Amino acid sequence: MRCPYCHAQDTRVVDSRLAREGDQVRRRRECGQCGERFTTFESAELLMPRIVKRDGTREPFAEDKLRTGMLRALEKRPVDTERVEAAIHRIIRTIRAQGEREIPTRDLGHWVMEELRELDKVAFVRFASVYRSFEDVSAFREVIEGLEDSPPSSTD
Repeated sequence: MRCPYCHAQDTRVVDSRLAREGDQVRRRRECGQCGERFTTFESAELLMPRIVKRDGTREPFAEDKLRTGMLRALEKRPVDTERVEAAIHRIIRTIRAQGEREIPTRDLGHWVMEELRELDKVAFVRFASVYRSFEDVSAFREVIEGLEDSPPSSTD
């Protein structure tokens, strides 16, 4: 690893620890030439599957799009950023666990709705209204009644 201060090639690892729930290794390094210390993060480079949209087109999975969609549903809702990031992490883990090269948007939307249901019921309904393309009020009513019938989560 090249030193970010003097660009020397001679750096050594001083300390290593697991980070991000064990998905990364955090390494403290020291430059052998200038003595400066810096931190690096190492993680496995895993290929994410492609997302198959409803119209049959395929596109690479984009974590930013996932985050944007969830944050839009959660806009002005009292949900901590850490909980949102943990939910995104769980969705990504679920995607990787499938072991597939392609994932339909239907599955991705289902996983997002499961996470939003636990985070915030209003955000869940917001997301569901777009994801399921509600045509009328009765579709909203069905989703809301389904929420009322479901057992309360531990975060409520």
